[in-house]
Amino acid sequence: MDAFYASVEVRDDPRLAGRPLIVGHRGPRGVVATCSYEARRFGVRSAMPAVTAARLCPDAVWLPSRMSRYAEVSAEIRRILDDLSPRVEPLSIDEAFVDLTGVAADLDAGMAIARRLKDRIRAEQCLGASVGVAPNKFLAKIASDLEKPDGWTRLSRAEVPAKLWPLPVERLWGVGPRTAQPLHAAGIDTIVAVLRVPSTQLAAIVGERLATHLRALARGEDDRPVELEREAQSISEERTYGEDLQGADAIDRELLARAEGVARQLRREGLVARTVRLKVRTADYTTWIRAHTLAEPTDLAEPLLAAAREILRVRVPLRDRGVRLLGLGVSNLEPVRHGQVALFDDAGTDRVRRAARAADRVREKHGDRALTRARLLKE
Repeated sequence: MDAFYASVEVRDDPRLAGRPLIVGHRGPRGVVATCSYEARRFGVRSAMPAVTAARLCPDAVWLPSRMSRYAEVSAEIRRILDDLSPRVEPLSIDEAFVDLTGVAADLDAGMAIARRLKDRIRAEQCLGASVGVAPNKFLAKIASDLEKPDGWTRLSRAEVPAKLWPLPVERLWGVGPRTAQPLHAAGIDTIVAVLRVPSTQLAAIVGERLATHLRALARGEDDRPVELEREAQSISEERTYGEDLQGADAIDRELLARAEGVARQLRREGLVARTVRLKVRTADYTTWIRAHTLAEPTDLAEPLLAAAREILRVRVPLRDRGVRLLGLGVSNLEPVRHGQVALFDDAGTDRVRRAARAADRVREKHGDRALTRARLLKE
């Protein structure tokens, strides 16, 4: 997906169209999550410190991340991908591999499917996507990035010398900043240079195993299959704050917000959780990670919040220190109604669950901002 978070924000608020938009926290500790292409023209990039982004693009509109909203849209797009093929491997919330083996006879047929895919995403979600079609995962990923935004690109083995070899060596999977430094020092700046140096010299720089891997990718070879996603092992939300949270009430409100977000994700996935995990970090980077197992699995914010409060009260010695980071997660997940359940449903819990599911339906229809808990309203 092209500039996914920013594109969702513009779709939800068309007044933002054409304006430089940055999604992230603007404070001195903030980081850019993503930005619109209008902001990228000023040099703003994902993961850039907020202070740098604000200097490069002082007139940008800043919005906080709405991960639950982006996850909802991602799920809708995933349903479109599932219609194409039974084999879909998500890489992240906005990117996936789709195996068209047995669906498309060749790359030309794959390109026709890719065109229909882009058109359907545009028609149903009003969002732009860039699609790469290739014989393997590595080349498909490269192709999808070649003509962003709104790209529609094929990359065959025959096109590797023209399209792949001139690219920076950092485009090879396995070449991060630490690996790139000795490669550049040896004059290996492009992908074709990986093939031009003797294999023994490359192995001396990055090790024999990585050298073999990089040379295969540089030739356009990648035999890894598209892997179906594994079942979720945990769900979590955490936030780093521009200003430390001070006081029990401010911390508790943020705990409620995290519990609400995690519970909504559980219900969306049709799961319940038995273990609650709390992560707290203070300004001096002292960090606590503590967990508690519930008597009954849940997909509701209230028991998650109660467990987090108890962990914070008993097992995290804050001693009036401010909180820089706060996270809440769950694990030991299982499908709803799987395993042991209470013999008699608690009437109060049942009312809370019906209210939570009704709220989910409102947000699905009208967006995240349509409904919130009163305690989470901005002052």
